[in-house]
Amino acid sequence: MKRIAWIGTGIMGRSMCLNLIEAGYEVSVYNRTRSKAAELEKRGAVWYDSPAAATGSAEAVFTIVGYPRDVEEVYFGENGILDACDSGTVLVDMTTSEPSLAQRIAAAASERDLLALDAPVSGGDVGAQNGSLAIMVGGDDDTFERMLPAFQVLGENVRLMGPAGAGQHTKMCNQTLVAGTMIGVVESLLYAYRAGLDLDSVIGVIGTGAASSFLINNLGPRIAQGNYDPGFYIEHFVKDMGIALAEAERMNLSMPGLSLVHQFYLSAKALGWEKLGTQGLYRVLAHMNGIDS
Repeated sequence: MKRIAWIGTGIMGRSMCLNLIEAGYEVSVYNRTRSKAAELEKRGAVWYDSPAAATGSAEAVFTIVGYPRDVEEVYFGENGILDACDSGTVLVDMTTSEPSLAQRIAAAASERDLLALDAPVSGGDVGAQNGSLAIMVGGDDDTFERMLPAFQVLGENVRLMGPAGAGQHTKMCNQTLVAGTMIGVVESLLYAYRAGLDLDSVIGVIGTGAASSFLINNLGPRIAQGNYDPGFYIEHFVKDMGIALAEAERMNLSMPGLSLVHQFYLSAKALGWEKLGTQGLYRVLAHMNGIDS
């Protein structure tokens, strides 16, 4: 499999697509804002003006867009890809989206003699750039094996988690853990600040012990530098937490920790900080404590 279509060239998608181009894949590309695909065009990707047009003769179509409504539009809307693909094409949605939507896509694909996987990722902008993402896949074994070489270009930990929707459910587990860890990172660094400690020195010590995590070691230094540029937007994380909480309610599961962190991130949106990276939660709690961030 060498001919692919790539829909969505944001912070994550652009780097992921570039890795596939560099691995020798022939890529057609679409994004709502063409300028965000300019680097990919320079590297050999061919631009098309709609998702349907981009599918062309692609053997697989990858999508990574913003919200479930965007996934709906890309797959089911006017100029959507479900009715534009040739028989046997594999559809891979890497957006963090609703498990029920992944199941709908899989069912609609089956009716059209297409194959579908939901394959959300974790690892942020650094993982996307380095091809070191964790990829959580929902679907059948044969389709997973068919797509594994491409997944291995994009990530280092690629796992089939179960049938359609299982990848998205796993991503909800991931985002719940990220939320809980992020509040710990932020409160830890606020404590260090108030205690008069050097944040980088604190990170250098606690980031090697029992408190070590991707977040303290990768986003902690950005906080220390006052760098809130997005590796992953707050507004998208709010979306993810909302999906997880809705699924939890459906399963009659109480998740008070996630609910609390969700409220703090909603405060970030209320303050106009939705375009910051998720480490921008530090600014919210700093604001609450009268600390200049």
